[in-house]
Amino acid sequence: MPADHDPQMLKGVLPLLVLASLAHAESYGYELVVRLREDGLTDLSTGTLYPVLTRLERDRLISSRLVASPSGPARKYYLPTDEGRTALTDRSAAWTQLVSAARTVLGRVPTGDLRLTDHEGDPR
Repeated sequence: MPADHDPQMLKGVLPLLVLASLAHAESYGYELVVRLREDGLTDLSTGTLYPVLTRLERDRLISSRLVASPSGPARKYYLPTDEGRTALTDRSAAWTQLVSAARTVLGRVPTGDLRLTDHEGDPR
C-alpha cells in the first residue's frame, strides 16, 4: 500500500488486517505495527493501531495478556478469541467479495482519458 493511502480506506480494513496478523502469530502492539509495515502498511503508526486493538478487545474479538519484558515494562500480547477467528473468516469472505466487485467496476475505467461520458460513451 502506498504511503499516501486514503486514511478512510485503511480505517475500514485495518481491524480485519489486525485480526489476520494476530491469527498468524500472537503479538504486542509495537511488534504488530512493525509486522504490518513490513506487509506494506508503511505509514501505520502506533497511534492508529492502539485504538483498533482497544475496540477489538472491547468487542471480544481479541484477548490480551501481560508478559514481563527484560527491557522495560510488561508487554500486552494480543491473540484472537474464538469469536475473533469466526469474525476473521466471515469478514475475509466479505472483503474478498468487495475487492472482486471493486476490480470489476474499476476495470471499466479507461486508463488514458477520464473525461465524463454519457451512457453511450460519448463525451458530455
